[in-house]
Amino acid sequence: MAGRWIEQWDPEDDTFWKSTGERIARRNLLYSVLSEHIGFSIWTLWSVMVLFMGPEYGVDPAGKFFLIGTATLVGAVVRVPYTFAVARFGGRNWTVVSALLLLLPTGAAYAVMEPGTSYSTFLLVAALTGVGGGNFASSMTNINSFFPLRKKGWALGLNAGGGNIGVPVVQLVGLLVIGVAGATHPRILLGVYLPLILVAAVFAALRMDNLAPVRNDTGAAKAAARDPHTWIMAFLYVGTFGSFIGYSFAFGLVLQTQFGRTPLQAASLTFIGPLLGSLIRPVGGTLADRYGGARITLWNFAAMAGATSVVVYASMAESLPVFLAGFTALFVLTGLGNGSTYKMIPAIFQAKALAQGMTGEAAAAYGRRLSGASMGLIGAVGALGGLGINLAFRQSFQSAGTGTAAFGCFLAFYAACFAATWAVYLRRPAAVPAKPQLTYAEV
Repeated sequence: MAGRWIEQWDPEDDTFWKSTGERIARRNLLYSVLSEHIGFSIWTLWSVMVLFMGPEYGVDPAGKFFLIGTATLVGAVVRVPYTFAVARFGGRNWTVVSALLLLLPTGAAYAVMEPGTSYSTFLLVAALTGVGGGNFASSMTNINSFFPLRKKGWALGLNAGGGNIGVPVVQLVGLLVIGVAGATHPRILLGVYLPLILVAAVFAALRMDNLAPVRNDTGAAKAAARDPHTWIMAFLYVGTFGSFIGYSFAFGLVLQTQFGRTPLQAASLTFIGPLLGSLIRPVGGTLADRYGGARITLWNFAAMAGATSVVVYASMAESLPVFLAGFTALFVLTGLGNGSTYKMIPAIFQAKALAQGMTGEAAAAYGRRLSGASMGLIGAVGALGGLGINLAFRQSFQSAGTGTAAFGCFLAFYAACFAATWAVYLRRPAAVPAKPQLTYAEV
């Protein structure tokens, strides 16, 4: 697939950006969002499929948590190769391929989704949906290359937020199917998505571009893996995106298992949190552009700890209204944090370039090179947080019949994220005369 290639690309040049670059970048962003949106819907498909799995399927709540955990795990792992596929094959070319790959898990689910299918078959099909999780990594890496640093928070937030909305949309479609046709017709939902996947692939082929300056750079990958900031940001992203995707997968199951909601009742509530968290993500990026990602991220983790405390109380008191209020607030805060943390990544590597004496395009190129390479690793580790959340819920429900213990663990983790953000990116370094200092307060 030869595709369309742009040979020269310099978004930091104001003249180029205003005359040519912005129009092209926005067009690629639009169709990137469409493809990533469908990818997220397919990745989180089993958060809805388990609502269709009544007693006749013979799968207990622990087994259902393991199904959605498997999808989360595979989605996290494939993010690493998907990141480097952009530079190897081109952003436009890989968007087409990654969209078409979504036909495999969707078609497989359509074939097997009925009582009597073995649990191992369901497990395999759930694993296949992980390819939808990879779409995020390649899409973010691609869009990161199109926009100048001053616009990255907004662009990456919009790209990711539009993709994240795929989670509540597939849940809303599931609600519509359950409400109209009942909880015994999951194939209707799958039949809706098969043509949408083809639409996303066709638009990507016709309207997107490849950037020739973005080449596969194994040196950048190795440098990103060696840089401690890659792993610090991965840790913080576990707290924000890991929470978003983990809660998105598990919310409906928690409502059914702990609060006795029917599939229709659960489906009518599960989409609200992911929808708000997705819509708010660009706001997190914009706030980070204006006030600094580290500051927004710090106070966001404090607020997440507060919301989790509310959820712990509601879980112990068995109060569904308070539980829903706390959980919805958590979703909103995960969205804000997703936007602010992802803005931090290119800004951190730009700050390192400036501290090393680079200026102008050299500093910008260094920032694009290292941040693009690190995003795949950060995104993969962050998504593994979703697996951790689902496994924590599984263990908590197996042991005590409620999710209270799991929420207590999440509360402690958010406190650790708050401490790490302050210690690394906001605490004033000791003054060292005549030596360039890295300052991250504005990242």
